[in-house]
Formats: sequence, C-alpha cells, structure tokens
Amino acid sequence: MAHYRSLGAAFLAASAAALPGWASEERAPGAGNATAMEVAAGSPLVQASLGYLHERALAIRDPALREATLDATSNPATCVRHRARLSPADQKAILDRLLAEGLYAPADAAAFPGGAAAGVFPPVIYDGSACPRLPQPFGSAPGSVFGGHHSAPGGLAIHEAFNEKSSESLAANYARNYQPLPHEKTPPRAPSGIDEDLVIAAPIWHDWAKTIVLQWNADGSEFPEFNFGGNGATDAFGQPGDSRTGGHHVLGVAEAMARGLAPAMVITQACAHSAPTLGNEFKVVNWLRAAAIIARVDPVARGYLRLDATGRPRLPPLRRLGDVNLQAADPAQVNVLPEYTIHHLSDADYVFTAPAVTQAEALLRRLAARYGYAPSDLARYNWSFRNTVLSHLSAERIAFAYERGGLEAVLEEVDALRVGKVL
Repeated sequence: MAHYRSLGAAFLAASAAALPGWASEERAPGAGNATAMEVAAGSPLVQASLGYLHERALAIRDPALREATLDATSNPATCVRHRARLSPADQKAILDRLLAEGLYAPADAAAFPGGAAAGVFPPVIYDGSACPRLPQPFGSAPGSVFGGHHSAPGGLAIHEAFNEKSSESLAANYARNYQPLPHEKTPPRAPSGIDEDLVIAAPIWHDWAKTIVLQWNADGSEFPEFNFGGNGATDAFGQPGDSRTGGHHVLGVAEAMARGLAPAMVITQACAHSAPTLGNEFKVVNWLRAAAIIARVDPVARGYLRLDATGRPRLPPLRRLGDVNLQAADPAQVNVLPEYTIHHLSDADYVFTAPAVTQAEALLRRLAARYGYAPSDLARYNWSFRNTVLSHLSAERIAFAYERGGLEAVLEEVDALRVGKVL
C-alpha cells in the first residue's frame, strides 16, 4: 500500500511542476484536489481498493490493453490523450459538431455553469499541450457527484473495486449455469466466447474520467457534471428516446478511443450505463458517436460502429456475429457480445449505495456536534468530518451498522476513527 501513498506525493510534485499558479487560472483544476489526495491517501479502505484494482489490471493478458490500463490508473504523469494538442478552435469545432448531431441539448448547456465547453472540456493540467495531465490522480477521485454514491475522496476506487468483483462473478456465473456439458464434472473458468480481459478491464476503465469531471472544490464539495450524449428527444437519425448520460461516461470512452483500444473493449466500456439490448442500442451508439467526435476519430473506420443499409450507425458484428446477417431479416436484431451485458450489470451497485450515502449524510449531520463539527462550517465539516468518515468507513458500512444496531452502532464506528486519531 505504500506504493499508492507515494503516488499521491508524486502527483502533487508533478502537478506543481507542470503549471505553477494553475489554481488562479480561469476554469482551473479544483482547489480542493490536493486535500482530497491527502484524505484518500490516509484511508486503508481506499488504498486496499487501489491495490486490488492494480492487481487485476496486472492480470490482463493482452499487453497493449494491460499497459494502457496501468498507465491510465497508476501513472502520475499519464497523458490525457483525447485532450492532446486541442486548441480553443478545436474545442469549438467539437462542440459545434456535437450540437449539430443532436448529442447535447442547448437547454442543458445554458443551465450548466460555464456552458457546454466547461462540461465537455473540464480543466486539466497543461491543457492543449502534447501531454495534458490529470488534475487529480485516480486514487482521490469520488465515485459520483457530491451526495451521490461513493462521493468521498477515493470513492472511485472503492466503487470500481466492487464493480470489478461483480463483473468477474457474473462471468463465472455464466460459466456455472450455461457452459457445463453433462459429462463435465467441473465447469470451465469462463464460457467460450467471453473475453476475460474485457471482464477485468471494462469496469476499471468505465469511470476513469471522473478524475477530470468530478474535481474537488475548496469547500470539500465537487464540480457539477454535464449530461450529454443525446439531446433528450431524438438523435440525428430520428431515433426517439433520451440517451443523455453523465459526461464522465462519454469522456472515458473518448479516452479509450484516443488510445486506440480495440472495438470489443471500447464498446464493452460504452455499455456500462445501458446494455444495447431491449431497444437501447441507440443509447450505446450515441455515446460512441459523441466519444468519437471528442476523440477526433472515425468510429466506422475504427470498427466501433457500422452503417446499415439505410446509413444508420449500428453496433458492428464482432467475432463471428456476422456469419449470418440476422439484421437482414429483422432490423431490430442487435449485434451483442456477452461482455456488453456483463459490464452493464456489474455497474449496478449504485442501486444500494446511492441511498446509503443519503442516509449516512443525515446520520453524520446528526452526530457532528458530538465530534466538534458544525455542518454550517462547510469546508471544515466536509473535509475533516464528512469526507474523512465516508472515505475511511464508506456509506455502505455505516448503513450496515445502522440497520443492525441503530445510531449507537454508527457511533461505535465513528468513535473508532477518533480513537485512531483519524478525526
């Protein structure tokens, strides 16, 4: 675990050397990012989660995917590839094309602080250079917007460690239930056709862009997140439905594209917020379209999408899915790999963890005075109490304690942090 604590110090040194005085710049990286690094570095839960993700990334067999995953998550000097050499004129061209293709809603942009530009291009260090840097390391980012699931320093690592275990468990369940033949005493480790590299890598990559999107303010809150990837009504090809999603999702896919990751990996990653089945192919297609515009790549030429006979973008028939053109007889058929649904299902812990944070925040506000904190003293309360407690214990552990033993059990958990001089 010492390796991950040292990464925080290395990141701070790299950031300071990269752009002196960046905190005073317009659209600057979050003024609380450094404090979040310190909180996350002191949490055994965060450090254990980071260690687990690092171990799983090392298990990726494909050398290119393994190297890219380790670089993106563990290298304090990693380059944000989709932002490399991006001028203000380039940014405007990207925004204009996203708008023209129905991939963000003007009303959403008007309501967002800084507009679409701030939402699609959150601040990074060395912006526009050949190697823009992350504004905070993977290990200090939260798991979602402030007040949402895992919204504490290091919450991203905790969230993704859970999703990683879910992904690998789901793949194993497919093997147990669908793969064994009558003569097989022991089911194979994974069903034929399931790529274990994708099962490992997709959950690690999915929320990577939260390092950029969800930065920390000086008062211990977070940047807001811009939702895009659709205009809320139809896409540019007339497909009805709302495909808007958190900006981190689209930007993470853009980064994977900018790094040249393979179609199966990129599409699997794009399925986190929705599998393409049950009438939802247009959502995944729109997210891939938006990401390709931001990454400045041709998604059809790269194999991330294909155009059907009507010119509409669809998911491509990867592996042997194209042996029979099932869409010729039924256009509603979707080219789907099992990894797409596995990854989507593995990202579902927010169903419990989002309400757990709401409950934990209410309980912590009730207990704050006992520990010398006042919610009205926002920065001190957030950094020294709320964020620290959630980073060390997690809202989920607080929820388990509360349902088991009421407020007294929560007090025992928080008291242990005080005894350990965390508070």
